[in-house]
Amino acid sequence: MTDLESQVPTDFIRNIIAQNTQTKKHDGKVVTRFPPEPNGYLHIGHAKSICLNFGIALENEGGICYLRFDDTNPAKETAEYMESIIADVKWLGFDWGDRLRHASDYFDQLYEYAVELIKMEKAYVCSLSADEIREYRGTLQEPGKESPYRNRSVQENLDLFEKMKAGAFEEGEHVLRAKIDMASGNINMRDPVIYRIRKVPHHRTGDRWCIYPMYDFTHCLSDSIEGITHSLCTMEYEDHRPLYDWVLDELDVGCHPQQIEFARLNLSYTVMSKRKLLRLVQEGHVSGWDDPRMPTLAGMRRRGYTPASIRTFCDRIGVGKKESTVDLALLEYTVREDLNETCPRVMGVLRPLRVVIENYPEDTIEELDCPYHPENKEMGSRKVPFSKTLYIEEDDFMEDPPKKFFRLAPGREVRLRYAYYIKCVEVVKDEKTGEIIEVRCTYDPETKGGWAPDGRKVKATLHWVSEKHAMKAEVRLYDRLFEKANPDIEKAESDLAKLLNPNSLEILKACYLEPSLKDSKPESRYQFERLGYFCADACDSSEEKLVFNRTVTLRDTWAKISNKKNT
Repeated sequence: MTDLESQVPTDFIRNIIAQNTQTKKHDGKVVTRFPPEPNGYLHIGHAKSICLNFGIALENEGGICYLRFDDTNPAKETAEYMESIIADVKWLGFDWGDRLRHASDYFDQLYEYAVELIKMEKAYVCSLSADEIREYRGTLQEPGKESPYRNRSVQENLDLFEKMKAGAFEEGEHVLRAKIDMASGNINMRDPVIYRIRKVPHHRTGDRWCIYPMYDFTHCLSDSIEGITHSLCTMEYEDHRPLYDWVLDELDVGCHPQQIEFARLNLSYTVMSKRKLLRLVQEGHVSGWDDPRMPTLAGMRRRGYTPASIRTFCDRIGVGKKESTVDLALLEYTVREDLNETCPRVMGVLRPLRVVIENYPEDTIEELDCPYHPENKEMGSRKVPFSKTLYIEEDDFMEDPPKKFFRLAPGREVRLRYAYYIKCVEVVKDEKTGEIIEVRCTYDPETKGGWAPDGRKVKATLHWVSEKHAMKAEVRLYDRLFEKANPDIEKAESDLAKLLNPNSLEILKACYLEPSLKDSKPESRYQFERLGYFCADACDSSEEKLVFNRTVTLRDTWAKISNKKNT
């Protein structure tokens, strides 16, 4: 049994499937699919669907899951998006084997299905404009009106549809509509468009087609062609289910999948719409789809999130029908939990303050043995050089500290992690500006390892790096992209920047890291002691220039939220 199969969650969808297999519905088979449109990068909301569809297939003996691209709108779809989706699903840890499919694989078959509907007088070519179709459709309170072209003869519809396929008409001149019921209480059943003209090259089929099937027509038939048993989709498709069933029933296909809807994932302090995320990219508010502030899987991967943490998060939030917003702190908690177990500890100084140990021998270099993980001995240890001149964090020193400040200050003694006790004896300042240039200290050679043989205690332990051996690096501190928990992008059409957190990214260009990080590979993850979890940037970090992204802080916001709820 694999890690992905070891913990089987339960929810209403899995209960339905368990009952189906018990009663031998769908011949006891379980065949699912993850069907993204290649019109953007996948985000954390898609991860919920990926984990659900692939997870259910893994949990059921003989179960299989397809990865299928619903690529029916060439105006918005690209090969880049398709490749990114493949990479993201693989990165999450799922494998579709030889079951990679595209709706475009079925274009010939879908066209023949449309012709069959025309011959059955269940579809017709409509020459109303898009605005007129909307006007004729009616409202939730009023029924729609029939198109004046609704009663064209079968032969006329076949001829016009053939000419549409041949490119004889311009975009918007004609569409093919299903003939259902313009008085239906479900607007989706009021003669929906099932084919439209798009004179745009397709990234897979080129210029072969200039008419493309609509999603609602394509999706159900693609499911049927692939033998899908359970078509799992989000709640916004609940009103589309009658159309899904109508198409399959009218065409009397051999396989009629069962559509089941579940609530999509909403996450605080972000947006879950590819259209809105695309706007962030196009307007330059982020550096791209893989910007570490984005909720895309590519962005989260670059930031340092692990596949295991995202899968665990999806298990924790569960599957239901009620829409809700999950607090971002829960995702951060889950990532932090995983990184705490798997990340080696190292030392890095982000805002350096120079420390000179006056009584330490000038040319002495000690190699201190420092464990990579305090609890996981299998990670081993690394040698960290210690010398006369060090860097500590600027905010670990105060010349005139308040009462509850326990770190380094004049006359005060603190512990250096894995090293010695040091005491501040002098503060050196710039004569012109008055800024602190360096702090001078003495050390107690009897406290090697960070413990005093006479039993005296100190109230603070500081991390550090040796000036002579430190690796210079750029560190990017990422925070939430939006200031408010529920950003309303629609209300900020003219000025999206007003919704953004101005402190979502801080770039520190003069940071110093211990030398063990010199050969860090892209996506290498570490805990910088006392600072948080960091990841070597996959795009910009190199041997010549180390760049690290902060994945998450050490502060556990979710634990505080949970404690408040339980008290």
